[in-house]
Amino acid sequence: MNFIIVGCGRVGADLATRLSKSGHDLVVVDQNKAAFERLPADYRGRTAHGEALSEKVLERAGIHEAHGLAAVTNLDTLNVVVAHAARAIYNVPIVVCRNYDPGLRYMMETFNLQTVSSTAWGAQRVEELLTNAATHTVYSAGNGEVEIYELIVPGAWSDRTWNELCFGNTGALPVALTRAGRAILPDAATQLRAGDLLNVSATFEGIQILRARLEKGAEA
Repeated sequence: MNFIIVGCGRVGADLATRLSKSGHDLVVVDQNKAAFERLPADYRGRTAHGEALSEKVLERAGIHEAHGLAAVTNLDTLNVVVAHAARAIYNVPIVVCRNYDPGLRYMMETFNLQTVSSTAWGAQRVEELLTNAATHTVYSAGNGEVEIYELIVPGAWSDRTWNELCFGNTGALPVALTRAGRAILPDAATQLRAGDLLNVSATFEGIQILRARLEKGAEA
């Protein structure tokens, strides 16, 4: 696939490296020519030096043939304008916009852009690791609004059901339960066993409720 990456900072260079190793055709755009030095020696794509807001630069980068564009500079306003133009003017099918300042995320959401807020997501992950080290996050959707958590069922909840554990908690849903190396799709009546590995899809509020109940034990 043909991809354009706008911004060759640390995020852009790492993204370009990953996509290049996967065999995709790439063009990295940056107005600072020295930024391309971040690309590894085995980078197989092209570079386009120039202002990303320039129609000529975008066309030189092949925007008319692009399957996707990622605007990942450290300037939120630039990312929004480039991403919006790529989708609204050039009809690029897949457009992803990096959010650097969480306070400006609402602006990107106003344009209905697929947004990755590394700052907000990173802060949430650090909070989880500091306060809930026993619960492991295995997948994060969006900007961490919904995540899939992996947890071990404690002995106090053995023989109880998922419905009992999660009753009234609308922010958590079961994804999979693994017992003795075999996974199943649990439902409300599935009985839990001590030591079961439970994967749960939850909001931040939902997992907090679930953690509290697991810590309290069967009387919760």
